[in-house]
Amino acid sequence: MASKISIYQTLPRLFGNTCADGVFNGTIQQNGCGKFDDYTPQALAEIRQLGITHIWYTGIIQHGCMTDYSSHGIPTDHPTLLKGRAGSPYAIKDYYDVDPDLAVDVKHRMAEFEALVQRTHQAGMKVILDFVPNHLFRQYSSDSRPQGISDFGSGDDPAKAFDRDNNFYYLPNTQFQLPDNIEWLGHIKDELPAKPYTERPTKATGNDKFEAKPDKNDWYETIKLNYGIDFHNGRSYHFDPIPDTWHKMLEVLTFWAGKQVDAFRCDMTEMVPVEFWHWAIQKVKEQFPDLIFIAEIYNPLQYYNYVNFGGFDYLYDKVGLYDTLKNIICHQASTSGLSNCWQILDGLDAQMLRFLENHDEVRLASTAFAGRADAAIPAMLVAACMHQGPIMIYNGQEVGEPARGASGFSGDDGRTSIYDYCAMPEHLKWMNTAKFDGGRLSAAQQDLQNYYQKLLSFSIASEAISQGAFYDLMYANPYDVMPCRDKVYAWLRHSKNQKLLLIVHFDANSTNNFHLRIPEHAFGEMQWMKKESITIREVLPDGEAMKFEKSVLINHGLNLSMEGFSSRIFEME
Repeated sequence: MASKISIYQTLPRLFGNTCADGVFNGTIQQNGCGKFDDYTPQALAEIRQLGITHIWYTGIIQHGCMTDYSSHGIPTDHPTLLKGRAGSPYAIKDYYDVDPDLAVDVKHRMAEFEALVQRTHQAGMKVILDFVPNHLFRQYSSDSRPQGISDFGSGDDPAKAFDRDNNFYYLPNTQFQLPDNIEWLGHIKDELPAKPYTERPTKATGNDKFEAKPDKNDWYETIKLNYGIDFHNGRSYHFDPIPDTWHKMLEVLTFWAGKQVDAFRCDMTEMVPVEFWHWAIQKVKEQFPDLIFIAEIYNPLQYYNYVNFGGFDYLYDKVGLYDTLKNIICHQASTSGLSNCWQILDGLDAQMLRFLENHDEVRLASTAFAGRADAAIPAMLVAACMHQGPIMIYNGQEVGEPARGASGFSGDDGRTSIYDYCAMPEHLKWMNTAKFDGGRLSAAQQDLQNYYQKLLSFSIASEAISQGAFYDLMYANPYDVMPCRDKVYAWLRHSKNQKLLLIVHFDANSTNNFHLRIPEHAFGEMQWMKKESITIREVLPDGEAMKFEKSVLINHGLNLSMEGFSSRIFEME
């Protein structure tokens, strides 16, 4: 039986950090840092109880940071290249090592990560790890790579702007220059070393910036990896024989798969040629056939290419469903846009990963988004139950973490910082000093968390959601039938053994006494043409069962009321 995936994204640096009184731009000693060990069996059991099947541990692989671990044989990083004291999890410093910040005993950091993988599996969940293939930290150097594996850039000819087997792109006869006006450096000016960072010749910057001096909004701390595309000569492709970077990246993937990682979330997938994915995913799955690949992707025109040729199991549904839901919540756009979301996917719905939050996006409860956590209630039902694809939530979302205030490099922008040593105050109330019982949550937060738990658990257990078909009811409910249709969205999910009616309401105020028709065609799709009476029982939230003649549902419809920012699921029997 097919199962629906539900993902809990979490940054270990933040998850277990109990320092609620951190200072702006604080060090790890001042502000604290979560550890692998904070994911105790009790914590993992509670996450599983939330209705989670997979945990995406973000920021595991070693990246640049300001904390000095030179006594453990880890080279220090030049502060001018860093974004925040903790550094970006996507500026990889060593593909074969883990972040020493996350270890209780730095010497045994890999063993602590491996123990986390085992605890996660024992709790009944699978592990997702970031794979960052497009770029790496400017001071990348692997001191932990297995014997026989050469380092990135070790065989490059830097005199050539492009060579198929160079790992990097070069700008000959130039010297790298930092961008102007990097505000964060002003906070650490007294800590900057006398010797500036030098790089000659310049390597191209991670976001395809082929200039010696990138802009402060570029990914200036990273360097672009070369997959055999010559950007200087009409983007010509040089894939035969296989470029050296492909082989090195395959080694990275198989290394982590060998650590019993169950899935990879692949960063900035479209910036790496689909031909590489076609080659690499096939090879990895020959050894690890159950491994899952998830693509961070933003171009709908490439969806089919990255699924059918590239080999990805799931794709981000950011520019479709996420952006539509945000537009409905923030700008009171019509819910009719939700019908467009599935129509343009043309059958790829089951491959789309839905979410309302992740580390790149603003928190839903922040003033940059909805400004209130309960606005997630209708949106989450759509994201979780519209189709068969995975649903993801972000650590703290389930208790309304609002990401208030600036923390250092990260400003007050509605995002929980991935760059700084900081904590999540509302999440700490759920942690309740490592009890993980929500003992300090408000009544409203407890209600919100209970909603997430019931919805996620229902979505992964329901046959109609995980395996069934989808039927959009909005075409059968025009304005003269449903005057509130710009604020309401309704659909069916149905399988052989289960038929569900789902309704959401995107408005802070209640909507009373409207009708929702279920057309005769829908009963045909559910193979219920011969049924004359239908029992409808509310299952989320729990409610009474009501019996209707099918003709009433077709011609008159259900008489419904919806509270502000609400959702309802009915089972039809």
